[in-house]
Amino acid sequence: MDQRNSLEVFFVSDRTGITAEALGRSLLTQFHEDNRRFTVLPYVDTDEKIDAAINQIDTVMQNGQRVVVFSTLSNETLRQKLINKDFFVLDLFATCLPSLQSALHQHSSPVIGHTHGILDKNQYLTRMDAVNFTLNVDDGMRTKDYQQADIILAGVSRSGKTPTCIYLAMQFGIRAANYPLVSEDLEKARLPDALKQWKKKTFGLIIDPVSLHKIRQSRMPDSSYASVEQCRKEVRLVETLFRQENITAVESSSMSVEELATSLMQKADLKRQF
Repeated sequence: MDQRNSLEVFFVSDRTGITAEALGRSLLTQFHEDNRRFTVLPYVDTDEKIDAAINQIDTVMQNGQRVVVFSTLSNETLRQKLINKDFFVLDLFATCLPSLQSALHQHSSPVIGHTHGILDKNQYLTRMDAVNFTLNVDDGMRTKDYQQADIILAGVSRSGKTPTCIYLAMQFGIRAANYPLVSEDLEKARLPDALKQWKKKTFGLIIDPVSLHKIRQSRMPDSSYASVEQCRKEVRLVETLFRQENITAVESSSMSVEELATSLMQKADLKRQF
């Protein structure tokens, strides 16, 4: 990448930076720009830290690079310091809050950490409980606990089951289990015993053979496990199994984890638990 022609994107926040980055990246998807570099500057909550952040951004700008800054700073003094600089700053709170205040007929009360802080301990514990459950039953472990699962994902190895389950737990508080369908399961052409009684809450992930080959090749290069032939065989068999067992399946090849999780929430008619 030619750094002189890159778009340098900064996400400045007085907390984790998750909100600024999520909104900023979403907005940038509407523009065709290949050369982007992203930098998250979290916990910018003092004069010293905002000065350091400004100096870092200034240095990049002085090198002739284009700069865009997304900010979710709550403190008015720190926000003004950032906004008064020469680089472009999109203050996400200042952009959205005035209209919202007008609609709600009240003024906002900015408090650092409300978005991703622990405001409701019960909600936080619900989310952590879901994460712990998901990790404990990952990759077919502890199938005896499937009764407690809100959803069970089945699919071949490396079809995206684990990251999707973790996202469901973290983002929605969903107790998500996943079960890897291995060659022995696929050859039998029927659901494994561990899934039979939980068929109604079992959903499949399918992936195209080329994508599966690339993922496996990066982990176990030139192995039979990663071969195109093996990938094609497993994908063909798992698709047949899902059709025969009437298992609702989602194609994971072209979806992000966020899209997969949201699609599964809808298909399984699940609700956010916090």
